[in-house]
Amino acid sequence: MVLYSEDQVRRAINIEDVIRVIRKAFARGFGSVHMPVRTVLNMDNAILLLMPCYDSALHAAGVKLVSVSAKAGVQAAYELLDPETGTTLVRMEANYLTDARTAATSAVATDLLARENVETLGIFGTGRQAVAHFAALPRARKFKRSLVCGSGRSDVAAFCNKIKNDLGLNVEPASAETVARESDVICTCTTATSPLFDGNWLRPGTHLNLVGAFQPETREVDDITIRRSYVVVDTYEGALQEAGDLLIPIKNGTIDRTHIIADLHGIASGKKAARTSAESITLFKSVGCALEDLVTAQLIYQSCSAE
Repeated sequence: MVLYSEDQVRRAINIEDVIRVIRKAFARGFGSVHMPVRTVLNMDNAILLLMPCYDSALHAAGVKLVSVSAKAGVQAAYELLDPETGTTLVRMEANYLTDARTAATSAVATDLLARENVETLGIFGTGRQAVAHFAALPRARKFKRSLVCGSGRSDVAAFCNKIKNDLGLNVEPASAETVARESDVICTCTTATSPLFDGNWLRPGTHLNLVGAFQPETREVDDITIRRSYVVVDTYEGALQEAGDLLIPIKNGTIDRTHIIADLHGIASGKKAARTSAESITLFKSVGCALEDLVTAQLIYQSCSAE
């Protein structure tokens, strides 16, 4: 059994390549993809997610196992398979894979949906996904200012120092209201179960990437934010089963299913309009899909095999 460690995975890929393969995958679409909505298993004090995918056009298959708990956070492993035999090609630790592919997908959505003349990036959260988004989003737009809002339990100053040392970015600690009011692009990368800010604070032309909430009863933004936004999802099936940010306002009557304008394939392929005006608020809701994991794992395998 071949096993790639987290360090090997990190060395094998760079975020620009992950953005490239994910954008190509969404532009191509799901015609050759077999990807059931992920299985969710609630355990004692943790959640287990099972995410299989087979793409006949890529001749690639794999499955990701993810556990989520308050004690251990998000822990992932990926098994890349030979689709001819079903045997394992490689098993890899997949925490960085998950962080990178999620942030890369946000970068693709930002490139497609955000205004060209944005200046301020604001991120909610100080965990691994926040780090990954600070690494990926500047590949989509040239930001002049970066803001971060922590939970109050986190050491925001230490986080800002880490981003400065690792990425060379100067990040300013800010309140939720400042991030919401002053950011042109907002990423919510938290474990919050209820809205992080008042949707009335958002200024026209803002773009949002929502990545933290992945259960029907949890959300990071309020009804006002969703009602004001032009909404795009990674996949319809995943969003309508798991995205509390959308399912809660659908259930309470704030919006209906038609408020979801497109999936990311529709935007990336040019089949649906990306932005209707400079004043529009655009919102990408990501719950994560197994195709993102598969193309990223294949990229890692190809890179390691070439060494």
